[in-house]
Amino acid sequence: VAGCGIVGDRNFRKARWPGQNITFIESEEINNYNQNFAQDIPLGATHRNIITQGVRLNSLVGKEFNIGDVRFKGVELCEPCSKMGKNLENHTITKREVVRAFVHKGGLRAEILSDGKLAVGMEVIIT
Repeated sequence: VAGCGIVGDRNFRKARWPGQNITFIESEEINNYNQNFAQDIPLGATHRNIITQGVRLNSLVGKEFNIGDVRFKGVELCEPCSKMGKNLENHTITKREVVRAFVHKGGLRAEILSDGKLAVGMEVIIT
């Protein structure tokens, strides 16, 4: 929903700052993390709303893009926080190491500019 986020998400209608509507992360960065740190986290473990493939999200800061009929504007990088570190730490990697591993690789925060429905496999179109 434009300006509100994803229906059912914990941040729906709680946009206290720009870019809180929705978050994205690249599947490639999760796979790199798993390979570089001998981990096996599932794609959804980062708690980002949308997982992309084949899209460099860092380049979308300040740009508008579409997925299906939904329009977005990239606001800022979604840098890792201590909560992400805590969720992914285990006996082989500390919270601090997790956070450092995802600096500049943690995804993108965006504003939702139009209502619509998203589905797995939809293409990201950069305008």
